Amino acid sequence: MEITGAEALLESLKKEGVEIIFGYPGGQVLPLYDALYSEKDIKHILVRHEQGAAHAADGYARATGKVGVCLATSGPGATNLVTGIANAYMDSIPMVAITGQVPTMLLGRDSFQEADVVGITMPITKHNFLIKKIEDLPRIVKEAFYIAKSGRPGPVSIDIPKDIFTGKLKFSYPEKVEIPSYKPNLKGHPKQISLAAKAIAQSKKPVLYVGGGVISAEASAELKQLAEKCGIPVTVTMMGLGAFPDSNKLALGMLGMHGTASANYAVTDCDLLIAVGARFDDRVTGHIPRFAPHAQIIHIDIDPAEIGKNVRVDIPIVGNVRSVLKELLEKLGPKENHKDWIEQIEEWKRKYPLSYKKDGLKPQFVIEEFCALTRDRETIIVTEVGQNQMWTAQFYKFEKPRTWISSGGLGTMGFGLPAANGAQFGRPDAIVADFAGDGSIQMNIQELTTAVNNRLPIKIFVLDNSYLGMVRQWQELIYQHHYSHTDLANNPDLVKIAEAYGCAAKRVEKPEEVRAALEWSLTIKDRPCLIDFVIAREENVFPFVPPGQAINEMILD
Repeated sequence: MEITGAEALLESLKKEGVEIIFGYPGGQVLPLYDALYSEKDIKHILVRHEQGAAHAADGYARATGKVGVCLATSGPGATNLVTGIANAYMDSIPMVAITGQVPTMLLGRDSFQEADVVGITMPITKHNFLIKKIEDLPRIVKEAFYIAKSGRPGPVSIDIPKDIFTGKLKFSYPEKVEIPSYKPNLKGHPKQISLAAKAIAQSKKPVLYVGGGVISAEASAELKQLAEKCGIPVTVTMMGLGAFPDSNKLALGMLGMHGTASANYAVTDCDLLIAVGARFDDRVTGHIPRFAPHAQIIHIDIDPAEIGKNVRVDIPIVGNVRSVLKELLEKLGPKENHKDWIEQIEEWKRKYPLSYKKDGLKPQFVIEEFCALTRDRETIIVTEVGQNQMWTAQFYKFEKPRTWISSGGLGTMGFGLPAANGAQFGRPDAIVADFAGDGSIQMNIQELTTAVNNRLPIKIFVLDNSYLGMVRQWQELIYQHHYSHTDLANNPDLVKIAEAYGCAAKRVEKPEEVRAALEWSLTIKDRPCLIDFVIAREENVFPFVPPGQAINEMILD
């Protein structure tokens, strides 16, 4: 029996375990939406902007570990996905982005709503496909999902002309994937692992530097075992938050531009830096010649292109992080004695804790209060980008992986709200909270409708300083207080906007009102709620490593 290409696509998605698609209809995908009309096993979530679909699929993937799926029509629909695809690519998030395209006979003719999706997405995807033969559709879907989730995860684009949706084929889904040119190396080289074990045994001042690759590889348990077995302090990147519990005595917190002083001092002074699933991003390293200047460096990563890209590496190990850590653990002896090193780190922690002046309503206080309320509950923290993101990374304490969702590499304002929607769909029993700035929340505020229509109980906490806060902070500290076009004093009333969308909403202006407002937000179960926290206007994020400086050259306050 033959079925249409649209029906074959849905059957292929079901074979891959897809339960949710985030999308927006348009002319070239109408045959697919016609097939979705009677589809029972895949739920389609209508977003209000295609960028919201991509970010929702991204948030869903981060919260669940599954491949997120987004859908848009051709032309502007496809190009509106681009920011979300780039965001997922920078942060190594598994996603399949499906776009409609003009019929094959019209390709390359500047047809109405035609865009070269393959050319546009080539730099921001692991791979992309343009289906020109309907018989190739099942195989390409199988390959797309395999590529998205294997090796270093990332987004894959599938562009499908309208006549492929309407054509017919005898459906058969392949059982396995054979891509000769794509063979991710999963097992680390035994000799390199032995060299790493020897270096760890000989080290007096080791530090584990952990990135989002540990979370992608589901390797948090092995990481914790390594740290505790060898007594090695652990610092995490922003993408690595949750990979190692903040409550553990070996936890140093985040490192880098807005990292803790103890983490930055430890990395600068260590004699062995063990990078696990991290990419030595410039926000982490600061001035590279003075990054970990005394350290031998071990780098464990699934992607060989990352090793040696930004810093010199003494012991490279290419492979799946979880697999490599398991083999490394087998080669390591009993716990090493790093008593003096641990005492030095504890002194740094005591001397330079994360702190803020408690005068007026401070964003750090809001985050600490919500952390206290939810620490023992299943909670996923999402952020927008800017000061709100950094304060949350610093002051919310993360104990488990996949409880922190934020735009790292691309730094996408407008990410948080749609990503929170996606996370809530993926983890319906969790509390999902988006910490936002008053600038970033307005970039995709239309996605409140998606949350309201689907009765998503997400919490949106706007840290409202009526500025583009992080840009203003740089203008204050680096550009002599030249607040050029960062003042948002004429912002609209966010409470009224939220209520107009159908959300529960309130405003908080005093510290003594914070706890009750946060408790109120947790009672809202049938719709989103928004709290507009009117915070101190010129509060800054500290520590701060100015551009071009070493990470131990921090402005602490």
